[in-house]
Amino acid sequence: MPQTLDWIDWTVLIATLATIVGYGTWKTRGSKNVLDYVRGGNTAKWWTIGLSVMATQASAITFLSTTGQAFSDGMGFVQFYFGLPIAMVIICLVFIPLYHRLKVYTAYEFLENRFDLKTRTLTAILFLIQRGLAAGITIFAPAIILSVVLGWNIITLNIIIGVLVIIYTVSGGTKAVTVTQKQQMFVIFAGMLAALYVVIDKFPIDVSFTDAIDIAGATGKMQVLDFSFDLENRYTIWTGLIGGTFLMLSYFGTDQSQVQRYLSGKSMKEMQMGLLFNGLLKVPMQFFILLVGVMVFVFYQFNPAPLNFIGASTQTVLASEYGDAYKTLQNKQTELFDIKQRLSLAYAKSKNEGLKSELLLIDSLEKTYRSESKFLIKKAIDPEYSDTYTKLQEEVEALKSNPDDEAYKEKSAELSTLYKDAAKDTQTNDRDYMFIRFILNHLPKGLIGLLLAVILSAAMSSTASEINALATITSIDLYGRNLKENKGELHMVNMTKWFTFGWGIVAIIIACFANLAENLIQLVNIIGSIFYGNVLGIFLLAFFFKYIKGNAVFIGALITQVFIIVLYFLDTAEIIDLPYLWLNLIGCLIVILIAHLLQSMTSKKANV
Repeated sequence: MPQTLDWIDWTVLIATLATIVGYGTWKTRGSKNVLDYVRGGNTAKWWTIGLSVMATQASAITFLSTTGQAFSDGMGFVQFYFGLPIAMVIICLVFIPLYHRLKVYTAYEFLENRFDLKTRTLTAILFLIQRGLAAGITIFAPAIILSVVLGWNIITLNIIIGVLVIIYTVSGGTKAVTVTQKQQMFVIFAGMLAALYVVIDKFPIDVSFTDAIDIAGATGKMQVLDFSFDLENRYTIWTGLIGGTFLMLSYFGTDQSQVQRYLSGKSMKEMQMGLLFNGLLKVPMQFFILLVGVMVFVFYQFNPAPLNFIGASTQTVLASEYGDAYKTLQNKQTELFDIKQRLSLAYAKSKNEGLKSELLLIDSLEKTYRSESKFLIKKAIDPEYSDTYTKLQEEVEALKSNPDDEAYKEKSAELSTLYKDAAKDTQTNDRDYMFIRFILNHLPKGLIGLLLAVILSAAMSSTASEINALATITSIDLYGRNLKENKGELHMVNMTKWFTFGWGIVAIIIACFANLAENLIQLVNIIGSIFYGNVLGIFLLAFFFKYIKGNAVFIGALITQVFIIVLYFLDTAEIIDLPYLWLNLIGCLIVILIAHLLQSMTSKKANV
């Protein structure tokens, strides 16, 4: 059922958001030139840059999806960020000195100087596509969850979040984004620390924090490192160090939403220190957020948890023909909870290895019940899915007498895939709803408002950076570069403001038409991985391969982008197994290889 907020929570939520928007608008009003509006007047100190860079990446998805990821799969996701410190050092040594020396407003200006206008334009357009989609998702992520949990209209939420961001981003440009992100990061850190304190405080009196770590470890939730080379495993030490490094290099080194944050620095040293600050703090921050999710998992070892955290979906299935089957699962989970609670308390006191294996078994059974509950919900909300599954089940049953027959194997595989598909549906996939449901059901009044402010502040900070960067690229790289006459500073500032407003509207529209993926934080990173490797390859060609010319890079980039999109769809169709992080490395290497081949062929023809 939708949750009703107390007046205290409303007061905290509205006051926090109004203060951020009002302060950002007031502090940065009246930019008269492009330097002030796009690069914040180059006045930002290193700590401001570091916090701004972190806030840009730390969207609402980070707090909703990362905690949900930890609740379901444990701490292993932190390996995704292991390449980040490596990338920060490389960017400080290579990218920043070059950008600073050339005094560029955007990362793509450099590409025209090095190659030609069409390469600059292509790279800018690739950025606009992927970052435009991501901007919509950063609005949609908190909106869809708050709409389900609180009963608010999702379209209204999308508009509210988008309009709040547009107000201060249009008013103050890059400086407004940077200034407000300091306040937003303060709210975020305070809220998450408070959430962790409350979770631990709600453990049974004889269960300490170290006991909670041990309980989480008994069910595999504290396994951080995976050294396997299994390509079906998305998160290993190798995908993080290799694929993650290439993703972070591209994101922080070539994505204007990040580049614009440190280009506002007072000096090259301030820019470099800001990025190194981010590199040192980001992995611990993500570890902390994941730890909050794991602690919520431990909390539910001692407190009853719903089979599905989306209340509306639960009501739907209970009212359907599958209601009795769902109630049976609920009863099984209740029986399991009684055993789980007793075993968890016993393990906290004794650390007995036999109890550890029993806890692991119970966790596996609970996952099975959750999977079955999603299947029932999917059948209840989608009669066509139910009919398809029933028909396929009958076909498998008819072929069961000959299990070695290829038709039986094929139909069985289809049936298994169809069953798994139920877990990915918008109304069954509850991973991203876990943390917000915990906040609303178990946190004290006032703190609920603060945590909702955390979620909305994170959404605003990321979206502001994104539409600010989208407007800058549109204004500087497309509009301004193709103007036949110089219109003056004020004209360019006003046009950038209009582009900011326009991209804000586009982001709201995308948010209104978006849909949930298996996990929102994965969706954002997947979108990035499809484009980032190619873009990074273009920049590496510009930095290190001086004999490569514009035509070779342009054609190579087009071919590479098509190839990467095909690879991704082959993976989603389960024709190949390729974790999406590897797309960053593959895209980067392929564009470099193709550009070399094309340039070599061109050179040979010229010499004939």
